[in-house]
Amino acid sequence: MLLSPPSITVPGPVGGLDTLVISPDGPPRGVAVVCHPNPTQGGTHTNKVVQTCAKALASRGYVAYCPSLRGVGKSDGEHDYGHGEVDDVLAVAGFARAQFPGVPLILAGFSFGGFVAAHARQRTEADGLILMGPAVGRYPVPMPAEVPADTLVIHGEEDEVIALSTVLDWARPQSLPVVVFPGTTHFFHGKLVPLGRLIARHVG
Repeated sequence: MLLSPPSITVPGPVGGLDTLVISPDGPPRGVAVVCHPNPTQGGTHTNKVVQTCAKALASRGYVAYCPSLRGVGKSDGEHDYGHGEVDDVLAVAGFARAQFPGVPLILAGFSFGGFVAAHARQRTEADGLILMGPAVGRYPVPMPAEVPADTLVIHGEEDEVIALSTVLDWARPQSLPVVVFPGTTHFFHGKLVPLGRLIARHVG
């Protein structure tokens, strides 16, 4: 895998979406879209959690697309607080599928990106959903009340941004398992290596 992933511009609903592409060493077996945290708080597609997830997926043969959503970095448009960003993710997913027809698609996201990925999954078929520190209860539009049963939800025990109890309250009615990293805060400081290993094992 490249240390400095190439950047491409993916056509989006309101203009170009600057997108990092992390490719596997061998033939692609799938594609993934990995969404960044809240840009109003400095979240970009170079976020360490996003990059850890993308590299873990690439290690399992997935071409990982990490877009800067609307209004972030070199991407066109304006931040839309989780509304239009869902359309951006769907555009990148469609682009990825066109590049590699017939392969599985995984949607993933960290924090705000998890919120966006979960909503995108409501509007398109995908073969996997990975939510890291998902932003449950943070925005006027709630998280989807239900996500697929095979969704991988990962949260820090000591998350100071989205309380673990809030995520468990969201997951409980779904009987949705949540993987808890003990002693870990929102940004998974010091836990990026085991985070990547967990994602890679989950994908198989």
